[in-house]
Amino acid sequence: MTAPTWKYENFEPAGSAIGYRITRKLDEVQSDFQKIEIYETTDWGNLMLIDGAVMLTTRDNFLYHEMMSHPALFTHADPRQVVIIGGGDCGTLREVLKHPGVAKAVQCDIDEQVTRMAEKHFPELCDSNHDPRAELLFDDGIAYMKNAAPGSLDIVIVDSTDPVGPAEGLFNKAFYESCFRALKDDGILVQQSESPLVLLDLIKEMRGEMRKAGFITFKTLPFPQPCYPTGWWSCTLARKSGGFDFRQQDAAAKMFNTKYYSADIHRGASTLPPFVAAALGE
Repeated sequence: MTAPTWKYENFEPAGSAIGYRITRKLDEVQSDFQKIEIYETTDWGNLMLIDGAVMLTTRDNFLYHEMMSHPALFTHADPRQVVIIGGGDCGTLREVLKHPGVAKAVQCDIDEQVTRMAEKHFPELCDSNHDPRAELLFDDGIAYMKNAAPGSLDIVIVDSTDPVGPAEGLFNKAFYESCFRALKDDGILVQQSESPLVLLDLIKEMRGEMRKAGFITFKTLPFPQPCYPTGWWSCTLARKSGGFDFRQQDAAAKMFNTKYYSADIHRGASTLPPFVAAALGE
């Protein structure tokens, strides 16, 4: 085995970087959309990079996948029809399908190679890919939502990369209008919303675009994410009406295992630090 080296991602907006000690490169593919690399690390399991940006590690991906799914699913009264836009590593799909009430979960990611790499190097994330309730599509998520039947969905999860390249169109009014139209009146949109420490302006801009599209209530939930810039991330929930009281008893009595999410974690994440609350007008 070769001596360990280090792989760094520089994050210009924060003037910071994040790095991993790696032992070898396991795989690489240049898809029609992006470059995907897989490395073996000394302490964090496997590492996936897309166009040089860290996407996930074996060790800490559960934080993101659980918070992108369970808060929304336990907030909705009866989530049955779920769509995941992006999410090619399949971890969010796995978490969604832990909920027995979900009748169908469609995952629509533009790049099939992300899923193929996950199946090969993160097989634990793909446990639910053959669940009869799962449908994996490799297509344009923007077009998929534009063509979705009005009022047909309970939850739309936008599990995307940063708002550049293929994901750029997932952060604007036109896309959110498609989501608004496709959701039922009590539906929930949830989107990864970057770091509340250094990208608060982006969260404000996202919520502003969601508001222009018709959504009227919002909730941003921060959570730790060591592999992403600043180590602190968030998801933002939006609704056409109603608040974000969640089914605490159901969350506390859930019949499946999670490593991070719990009713208490959900309740804690719902209370924003004062500087974030002030910036978001809450």
